[in-house]
Amino acid sequence: MKEKTGLKRVLATIISVFTMLAVLLPAGCSSGTEGDTPALQESDDADDPVSQESAVLVAVFSCTGHTMPIAGYITDELGADLYVIEAEIPYTEEDIKYYTDCRADREQNNPEARPEIAGDLPDVSGYSTVFLGYPIWHGQAPKIIYTFLEGVDLSGKTVIPFCTSASSPLGTSAENLQALAPDAVWQEGRRFAIGTAAEEISEWIQSLNVQPE
Repeated sequence: MKEKTGLKRVLATIISVFTMLAVLLPAGCSSGTEGDTPALQESDDADDPVSQESAVLVAVFSCTGHTMPIAGYITDELGADLYVIEAEIPYTEEDIKYYTDCRADREQNNPEARPEIAGDLPDVSGYSTVFLGYPIWHGQAPKIIYTFLEGVDLSGKTVIPFCTSASSPLGTSAENLQALAPDAVWQEGRRFAIGTAAEEISEWIQSLNVQPE
C-alpha cells in the first residue's frame, strides 16, 4: 500500500511537470483545436504497459501535454492505471499545421487512416472501466484513437471518453468512436478546456460513480 502511495506521489510530480511544459511548448493549434507533437511520456515497460492494479484504465493520446494533465488527475483520483497512446511515427510541428495539407489534415480527411501505435497495446481484460482521452483534431478524435479501439477488445466494459480543445466541443467525436467498439457500454463524454483544474476533474469523476476497485 505504501509503495502504491509512493507511485501516486511520483505521478503527481510528473503531472505538475507536464502542466508547466504545456504552458511553455507551442500548442500546434488551429481553429480552436489542439495539436500534438512527439510524445512526452512513454509506458514504463513496453512488454507490460500497464500494471492492472486497478479496475480502471486511463488511455490517453496527448503529446504536447494539454490532455495529459486531465488523464493524470483521473488516474490520481481513482488510483487507475495509465496507458499513453503514442504514434509509431511521432507527430512533428509540421505534421499538425492544419489546412496546409499536413499529415493531420490528410489523416483526418481519410476514413481509412489508422496511424500505427508504438509498442504493445494494453491487455484490457482485467479492467471494468476505461477512460479514453484525446485532443480534438478537425472536430474529431485523432485517427490514432481509431487504431486503439480497433486493436483492443472493450466488449462489456464501460468506456468514458474525454477530450481537450481550445474551444471546439466534443461534438460527434465520441459518437463516431462508439461505432468502433459497439459492444462496450459508452457513457456520455466530456470536453475540457486546456488547463482545467484538478478540482473540476474530481467533481466530474464523482458524478460518474466509478468504482476504482
